[in-house]
Amino acid sequence: MKPSIIVSSTDLERIEGLLDTLPPDSLAAQSLLEELDRADILAPQDMPPTVVTMRSTVRFQIDESPETFCLTLSYPREMPDVPDGISILTPVGTALLGLSVGDSIDWPGPDGRLVKVRIVEVIYQPERAGDFSR
Repeated sequence: MKPSIIVSSTDLERIEGLLDTLPPDSLAAQSLLEELDRADILAPQDMPPTVVTMRSTVRFQIDESPETFCLTLSYPREMPDVPDGISILTPVGTALLGLSVGDSIDWPGPDGRLVKVRIVEVIYQPERAGDFSR
């Protein structure tokens, strides 16, 4: 069972705009739509500070490895300007959206094998920082 996720209304609007540019039968679009369909939507100013939102920098683990990754969830067009970015259109990027610290989710990896993604820390979240323009 997948954990509950929370998405800000601003992120939802921007992601829907991104989805409009993708072929509807693309795996990335389908996976992202499935996540958005099950999300609770909140106003940005009501976003809990431990939730991964767009442009959040998050520390996470894959498959309970001792190694953690620290990446910033980004839109594809931002990737050239975000050295530590991970696109929302990648399997792990889609999996991160809306999760809270301590949550984990089984998600298909690039090779199709299920991996467990666990949120360790939200280092930066635009909403927590009061940045509602991003």
